[in-house]
Amino acid sequence: MSDRTADLVLTGGPVHTVDPARPFATSVAVRGERIVAVGHDEVHDLIGPRTEVVDLHGRLLVPGFQDAHVHPVGAGIELGQCDLGGATGVTDLLERIRAWADAHPDRPWITGGGWSMESFPGGTPDRTLLDTAVPDRPVFLVNRDHHGAWVNTLALELAGVTGRTPDPADGRIERDADGEPSGTLQEGAMELVARHVPRVTLDEQVAGLLRAQQVLHAHGITAWQDALLGEHASTADPAPAYRRAALDGLLTARVRGALWWDRESGLEQLDRLLERRDTFTVGRIRAHTVKIMQDGIAENGTAALLGPYLTGCGCASDNSGISFVDPAELARIVTRLDREGFQVHFHALGDRAVREALDAVEAAVAANGHRGNRHHLAHLQVVDSADVPRFRELGATANIQALWATHEPQMDELTIPFLGSERAARQYPFGDLLRSGAVLAAGSDWPVSSPDPLAALHNAVNRQDPGSDRPVFLPEQRITLDAALTAYTAGSAYVNHLDDTGVVAPGRLADLAVLDRDIFARPVEEIAHARVQQTFVGGQRVHAAADA
Repeated sequence: MSDRTADLVLTGGPVHTVDPARPFATSVAVRGERIVAVGHDEVHDLIGPRTEVVDLHGRLLVPGFQDAHVHPVGAGIELGQCDLGGATGVTDLLERIRAWADAHPDRPWITGGGWSMESFPGGTPDRTLLDTAVPDRPVFLVNRDHHGAWVNTLALELAGVTGRTPDPADGRIERDADGEPSGTLQEGAMELVARHVPRVTLDEQVAGLLRAQQVLHAHGITAWQDALLGEHASTADPAPAYRRAALDGLLTARVRGALWWDRESGLEQLDRLLERRDTFTVGRIRAHTVKIMQDGIAENGTAALLGPYLTGCGCASDNSGISFVDPAELARIVTRLDREGFQVHFHALGDRAVREALDAVEAAVAANGHRGNRHHLAHLQVVDSADVPRFRELGATANIQALWATHEPQMDELTIPFLGSERAARQYPFGDLLRSGAVLAAGSDWPVSSPDPLAALHNAVNRQDPGSDRPVFLPEQRITLDAALTAYTAGSAYVNHLDDTGVVAPGRLADLAVLDRDIFARPVEEIAHARVQQTFVGGQRVHAAADA
């Protein structure tokens, strides 16, 4: 009997398994890293003298959440810098910046971020505002979306950015009426100043990773896909931090790393990517993915659209966004990466970028056949109706960020007026994608938005922020709680190639999360009120709330 006893038994509450063969249970037994039994009272036969028994007391047990698109190292570092997340308005922002600068007089640069574009007219803050807060040191603050940066005059001067500096091909310098840089740098233009910002050390990166890992575990997240391993803008390459943490036994999550595709070069970087895949596949991290950013974001007019953006008067502009990689070249790149066994993780917001990414996947399938690399497209803000069924046809996964599918100032003031009503009605089509047979995965893009999966589940189901008095955002695109939970567990496990996770079933790894309530037994309007109380990775507890 002793050799059959479990190390851990969780019992006394509903278990939503995400396993279609047995969707519901009340008890789960774990031996070592794996689940050995899922059922009801019969599981109690596996309880022995040394078995840890967790009484759920009616709380809900689910598979551990998996974030399919997140930036933990940068998020963890930002938590230790000038954090502007949640600031309300210009006055609050400037007070926070001034206070942080005063508290850190030894910092040669003031860095951090998290400011929201809706805090400023047109989403573009002015350098003179920062000059009043920090006149004596350069300032570089990325916005909430990490597609733009706010800098002061001293930072521009140190970087040599003037009215004569041309816009880079992949970005834009916002300018005042005289043509001088106004203080906002979009997309690739961030690098003009970012290259002068002191790089964080490896020790600081590891500390940021561990800080972020603690936050993610506290949200029930047991695995994730880091969407950018490489150097981009002001971000140092996180890969060495993962390698050190994995080798030192500090990485308790399961991680899939997406190696950054340098859009300034082509397939000549393939040997380097293959080398990095080997170097940074160690312990609990696998670097078998390549991240290609195909466009920018809608709020600053860099998301790639099939037709032009509108102007403030509702007229067609001369701007349709940016395709960072030529579509024909993209098809060749993806075909070769697919042949080499890489998964491709696309950043694709606009309908043109989505089509270009799907065309590239189609070219790879035509050349190589279906190789099981599980390519996926993240963000999917605007998807043309003709492209919705192509996800299922091509085996491409839709990687959704549900927190963005809601009416809020950035959407209502900086996006919808410039997309126009027809395109605005095709935003974040989760329901259409699901009904078409597409596989959905889910992620947060933290620190762009909250890492809380329960908040994301709430928005996927309700298409409305908790307690908001704004209208439901495209209600026909709502999905069920069951579908949303599946996306954040089994769906993300699929794109992460973690096939022995994502569901609660015998033989699977015991990656589990305990919620403080059964969200399936309460009104859907209350989903976001739930909290994670315990998190297990491979049967080991990695988070316990004070009231667990």
